[in-house]
Amino acid sequence: MTAPLLDIRDLRISFQARDGSWADALCGIDLSLEPGKVLGIVGESGSGKSIAMMAFLQLLPRGTRVQGSAKFKGQELIGMPASRIQRIRGKAIGCIFQDPLSAFNPVKTLGQQVVEAIRLHDRSISKRAALKEAERLFELVAIPQPERRVRQYPHEFSGGMRQRAMIAMALANKPDLLIADEPTTALDVTVQAQILDLLGDLRAELGIGMVLITHDLGVVAGIADEIAVMYGGSVVERGPTDPIFYETSHPYTAGLIGAVPTLDGTGALKQIEGTPPSIFSRPDGCAFHPRCGRAGDACRVQTPRLEPHGGTACACHFPLTTLREPVPS
Repeated sequence: MTAPLLDIRDLRISFQARDGSWADALCGIDLSLEPGKVLGIVGESGSGKSIAMMAFLQLLPRGTRVQGSAKFKGQELIGMPASRIQRIRGKAIGCIFQDPLSAFNPVKTLGQQVVEAIRLHDRSISKRAALKEAERLFELVAIPQPERRVRQYPHEFSGGMRQRAMIAMALANKPDLLIADEPTTALDVTVQAQILDLLGDLRAELGIGMVLITHDLGVVAGIADEIAVMYGGSVVERGPTDPIFYETSHPYTAGLIGAVPTLDGTGALKQIEGTPPSIFSRPDGCAFHPRCGRAGDACRVQTPRLEPHGGTACACHFPLTTLREPVPS
């Protein structure tokens, strides 16, 4: 078997409250990604999707308690000295952030910022050569007139074009792993489809591994090889993409699928009643039980373990058993 590109084991993250107590934002998750594959991490806001990736990149605030293991190409990232993680972050691991408008420096041209990202990791490259590389990257991500566009500022780009520029910067140093954190947020559906097609093409052309973080199962349906569904700081269901959709085991996953609009527009969208729990007031037992119509006594007192069920692994005392029929193409 191929060694994992990214291997996360029992990763736990805690934040300190004002009264000095600690609250668990991530409750011990296991994730694995093979080279050239795409892992989709899905869940509502506050489920722990983004902080799991930010933790091993050391992008969380000081004082955050991080425990467990996160190995990239066999190297342990948790506890790695800052000087070493800086050589990996942005080079071997590229990041696409949620809001490219705030991620870019507004007083520098986009070309200058890509040049800076390239030369930060390789000072032997001249500014002129790095700018030519920035033009090539803009062309790679289908930004028209790259020679002119590299000399423009972030506010001169549309939302979709800024996202493409962010992808170009993330690819600047030919990373082995690309982390895309909500790459289609605030984009209209047509531009969303273009960005997802672009990511799929880049994955096929460059052979990079990718972690795609989103709250929308529809976003990962056509690109992810495996999906991990997160809720309340835990992975509640994990498996290959088709079983996640068509052999759904966890009621929360079923709720997310029910909230995805259909192409023909038939049927009312279903909502999951209630709101996700705060890390400072997480319920006992299964974190989802206050919102779950299948919850029983065991759900209120005992936290379920992630165990195989059908085609997926599911953390539920009363998993679904009905086989979902694939939607006709």
